[in-house]
Amino acid sequence: MATEVTYDLVCFHCGQQCEDETQWFHDKPFCCQGCMTVYEILDTNNLCTYYTLDQKPGTTRKQKTDETYGYLDDADAQKKLLTFQSPTFAKVTFFVPAIHCTSCIWLLENLHKLSDGVIHSEVVFGKKSVTIDYNPEKISLAHVADLIASVGYAPKITLAAQHDKKSDNTLATKVAIAGFCFGNVMLFSFPEYLGIDHNDAYLMRLFSKLNLALAIPVLFYSGIDYLTSAFKSFKQKQINIDVPIAAGLIALFARSSYDIITATGPGYLDSFTGLVFFLLIGRWFQSKTYESLSFDRDFTSYFPLAVSKLEKDGWKPTVVHKLKQHDQIRIRNMELVPADSILLDSHAYIDYSFVTGESKPVKVKQAELVYAGGRLIGTPVTLVVEKSTSQSHLTSLWNNDAFKKTEESQYQKVIDRAARKFTWIVLGIAIITATYWYITYPSQMWLVLTSVLMVACPCALALAAPFTLGSMLRVAGRNKLYLKNADIIERMASIDTVVFDKTGTVTHGSEPTILIDGKPNEYTLACIKTLTSFSTHPLSSHVTNFLHQRADITVDKFKELPGKGIEAFIDGRLFKIGSATFTGITEKVSPTASHVFVSIDGQFSCRFSITTAIRKDIGAMIKRLGSRAFALLSGDHDHDKEAMRALFGADVELHFNQSPQEKLEHIKNLQAQGRKVMMIGDGLNDSGALKQSDVGIAISDNQGVFTPACDGILLGEQITSIDKMLRFSRKSSSILRIGFGISFFYNAIALSFAVTGNLTPLVAAIIMPISSISVVGFSTLAVRYAATKTKMN
Repeated sequence: MATEVTYDLVCFHCGQQCEDETQWFHDKPFCCQGCMTVYEILDTNNLCTYYTLDQKPGTTRKQKTDETYGYLDDADAQKKLLTFQSPTFAKVTFFVPAIHCTSCIWLLENLHKLSDGVIHSEVVFGKKSVTIDYNPEKISLAHVADLIASVGYAPKITLAAQHDKKSDNTLATKVAIAGFCFGNVMLFSFPEYLGIDHNDAYLMRLFSKLNLALAIPVLFYSGIDYLTSAFKSFKQKQINIDVPIAAGLIALFARSSYDIITATGPGYLDSFTGLVFFLLIGRWFQSKTYESLSFDRDFTSYFPLAVSKLEKDGWKPTVVHKLKQHDQIRIRNMELVPADSILLDSHAYIDYSFVTGESKPVKVKQAELVYAGGRLIGTPVTLVVEKSTSQSHLTSLWNNDAFKKTEESQYQKVIDRAARKFTWIVLGIAIITATYWYITYPSQMWLVLTSVLMVACPCALALAAPFTLGSMLRVAGRNKLYLKNADIIERMASIDTVVFDKTGTVTHGSEPTILIDGKPNEYTLACIKTLTSFSTHPLSSHVTNFLHQRADITVDKFKELPGKGIEAFIDGRLFKIGSATFTGITEKVSPTASHVFVSIDGQFSCRFSITTAIRKDIGAMIKRLGSRAFALLSGDHDHDKEAMRALFGADVELHFNQSPQEKLEHIKNLQAQGRKVMMIGDGLNDSGALKQSDVGIAISDNQGVFTPACDGILLGEQITSIDKMLRFSRKSSSILRIGFGISFFYNAIALSFAVTGNLTPLVAAIIMPISSISVVGFSTLAVRYAATKTKMN
């Protein structure tokens, strides 16, 4: 007699059952040609590590379509989809619904290994989106879309105009259903609560079965996220914080179902439905907390930058967040283009380092689009705003990976370590507790076990750091210090050395004293005014405001050299404006003023002597900094040396005639000595030093000029509060430690009640969100108190 043997084959790629069309490759079964093709692609490019991150991580390709993406090469389609486009660099964000686990993220972030045209790709798991930087000369947008589709992650593309997304009400619906079922289960359980459930056995069974019917949607709809999360963590051979919650829900539901079906008891479905209801309330509260922090960063903490906008009575400074479509704006050399705009002039050179990380200028012609985040290099231009300024877009550009500092948050390290160990500890305590209660009081085992699993949730621990640091971020914003992210607060707390730039930082001179040496004619002065108006350097601005001559002047080959000066041709003559060395002029000058020299075709024309005032009250701030005020790095001559020595004191190092590279090297040397350095500069000649420092703060006096490498932007009027901000940031460590302590104390006390049987699952579920509220409440009050103590608003 023959024995029939059945082999259940599952696809090596996606894990689905292989049927009649089983394909084989490298002795591995595949459910369809599509899955086998994906495997071949990964195998050819040595990317089969993908399969070690998860068991059967792929998405099925059985339902693949023959859709082509050729329409994406149409110029109009690209205009709607691309957030940036140049001959060698483009950026696009696709919505990819198939993203579901860590292996998906790993594969999509390794697309550059499948095509050398892909420069970089980054997945945002929560939004199921992937942002791809690619080189249009090597790969087209259509081929990019086809590439990610070929490995099982077809993008969902719509070319319709984007509107404000409606908020996702899924969580609210789950809370509503759980609340409705919980209320009705409580109602059907009243006979049991009142002790009259034994008077009518039929009604008791009927109510129990109705309770079970109400509990099913609570488990499989309202509570499904906990089960799904736990299941995925097991598939990935990991344990996350949802595992004990899922275990408690299943245990309580399974025991209750058994009691009701076998008619041995009414079960614990009132506790079960109430448990899910209050768990979801806690999750809703946490999501709203994160949402409020995100909203504040994107739309309230706008960049304090201004550009010149054409009004009825001329050009007026306007903060960038007030710009609207069709507004006409003028951008000067080194200023940032705040919104996608159309160029009105014949051409312009734009530095897109904000977007691409590369500072090589790109030539833009008349009527072409200039993307937000570009920095003008050269002659000022006029543009028409095409899209209103998006604060979230500017924030994302500012957070470009090219300018990020790699130091990991120490508090995040604590949370990650705790989360990894926490679940195993809770499961161990739960098993020991269940064993004890099974031996001593079996009927209470399920309730005690569920209480232990429910009450020991590290939600408050996870909430402490982002809420505390996020609240501090808001306080900093109200004090005109705009930081990239909350991690910078943490880095500021460790600063022990502060280095200052001089011009535009320590000195400001809103009403400087200016003397002119030489006898240039009116036309020459008009030429000088025109050229200095192209520059955003503080000394150039002073000269521009000092001169009143006007003329119709054509400027050719304008160039600005950081730390040296500006040059251009007017009427065939070479004008150089800047330092004595740059202009080729050597003569004795007053040691008490800054000097701007002007040469025409190598011959001396005139000199502007500018006496700028030191910012009000900055001396008192430097004294409060004490030993942390370590050095002054200036690109100017040492004519202000005595004034700076009187201001900073004998112990502070003063360095003059510093090039941008020398400033950077000085920061490196301090860091090599183990110092944590904050650099404060105007962002013009300090970009390298600002990026190298542990915290780089760019001073802004309502100009559209600062380096993308800075960690924060501070309004010039607030520079005297630097010491307060450092003191305020140091308090974050104390507040966070206390917040962590509250969380651990809560878990220790609650667990002690749970293991002794003095805490029901329902009460455990209620106090879970209360623990989160307590941490948030403490953080709010503590941050407010810290702000008051440090005299910040």
